Amino acid sequence: MKANLINIPDRTIREAAIHIVDRSIAKIDITGPENPSLPYILPGFTDAHVHVESSMLTPAQFARLAVVHGTIATVSDPHEIANVLGTEGVHFMIEDGKRVPFKFCFGAPSCVPATVFETAGAIVSAEEVGELLASDEIGYLAEVMNFPGVLHEDPDMMAKIDWAKRYHKVVDGHAPGLRGEAAKRYASFGISTDHECFTYEEAKEKIGYGVKILIREGSAARNFEALIPLIDEYPDHIMFCSDDKHPDNLVEGHINVLVKRALAMGYDFWNVLQAACINPVKHYSLNVGLLREGDPADFIVVDDLNAFNVLETWIDGAVVAQSGASLIPDLRSHHPNRFECNLKTAGDFRLNAKSSEKQVRVIEALDGQLVTNEWITDAKIIGGAVVPDPEKDVLKVVVVNRYAPAPPAIAFIRNFGLRAGALASSVAHDSHNIICIGCDDESIAHAVNLVISAKGGLSAVGAGEEHLIELPIAGLMTDRNGYDVAGSYTKLDGFVKNTLGSTLKSPFMSLSFMALLVIPSLKLSDKGLFDGENFKFTAATL
Repeated sequence: MKANLINIPDRTIREAAIHIVDRSIAKIDITGPENPSLPYILPGFTDAHVHVESSMLTPAQFARLAVVHGTIATVSDPHEIANVLGTEGVHFMIEDGKRVPFKFCFGAPSCVPATVFETAGAIVSAEEVGELLASDEIGYLAEVMNFPGVLHEDPDMMAKIDWAKRYHKVVDGHAPGLRGEAAKRYASFGISTDHECFTYEEAKEKIGYGVKILIREGSAARNFEALIPLIDEYPDHIMFCSDDKHPDNLVEGHINVLVKRALAMGYDFWNVLQAACINPVKHYSLNVGLLREGDPADFIVVDDLNAFNVLETWIDGAVVAQSGASLIPDLRSHHPNRFECNLKTAGDFRLNAKSSEKQVRVIEALDGQLVTNEWITDAKIIGGAVVPDPEKDVLKVVVVNRYAPAPPAIAFIRNFGLRAGALASSVAHDSHNIICIGCDDESIAHAVNLVISAKGGLSAVGAGEEHLIELPIAGLMTDRNGYDVAGSYTKLDGFVKNTLGSTLKSPFMSLSFMALLVIPSLKLSDKGLFDGENFKFTAATL
């Protein structure tokens, strides 16, 4: 193969002939200076932190879509499925990923369940984390979300970190908004990354503590604009990640989009490629080739240095994507799941008003962010019940325990903008109970029951219509053709925005984070409304 070789470590571009033998690069012959008439070859892109489950696709289906955009590897935290199925779920992800030519690096989930303030489907103990980390199939200790546990040296949390150190494996971090001495202490325990920074100042401070910063641009959380200036200041400390990527967004692009965007903004060509191609491979010791003799033949071919369109993706010496089409086969998987939940009635979601309570504490969702605010407003009371007030954009939000019969938790939320109906999902980080937002109890019950009947999925109802995407694998994923799933999701998303009135860029992705208690300030678990600033439950009505 002859192309212009982009040598990122040497920061050179020269015409070269690449010789591939037995899946590896046997020899690289430099044949001249850069030749603009030839395409360009460079190491493939790596997503430095992603929950594959959030694509709603199996690893095999995720890979089919990702390789089209030049992604050859992911650093994947399987804690979503682990919260449902425990280590059985982790092994499902590993085995499914092995079926396709793609470089998955799965981590050992560190926080299952994420907190004691919610009901999960499983517990992954320190001993089980140790067993996972002992395996060559597990590359790192996945994001340590329980930063209070680290700061207070919780024995269970410390044991998990110690297992990672024993096996010389990377420890990933997760500490949104943590600053000062607390952030410095958190990093001192060997925490090596953070993908949760949402300000330049926070990220720069953490770099000073030795932490690598992952610039995240997913379907819900988007921190690229705030953090991208760091790439030219600290090129050795920056990586790109998506964290959570819905299928419609994955069809549109992946890490390649961040590369194009950064280059268009004028950031240093070599620094951008180092973040996208080199830093994750080195930090996580990935078995990914970097276009050196003897390396696995993993690389991408792009048309030129302006458009940067991916023409071909190669993994282990084989073409896996070409001219915008995936060459990875469309594979089916088995369907492990855990779903023990009875159908609900509208009456199950009634919130009786107390005579002494005249206000409601409302979760204020923020578009493009995982953090939320708290907002207090007058309660709307009809027939002795506190009800949603769509005219004020105050909707009801509920979480239904899907692992055992239990009364739903009920609270209120704003900024979703629904004018009618409801939307529900069994993708609700991190325990993945059923979460639903709606304008009335009848619609809420309808949307929730669609998910229950399917034993997992996304649903939306209103204006005489109902829509459902079934997610039969752990209530999180499907093994349907990823492009078909993306089409179904686009239709569902359009219905929620155009018919029901949601004003959010990605309403279902935002919905899935409204139960994520480790991100402040106000969230809802199946056990009640939770104050993430003070790490305790709080009242929904005042």
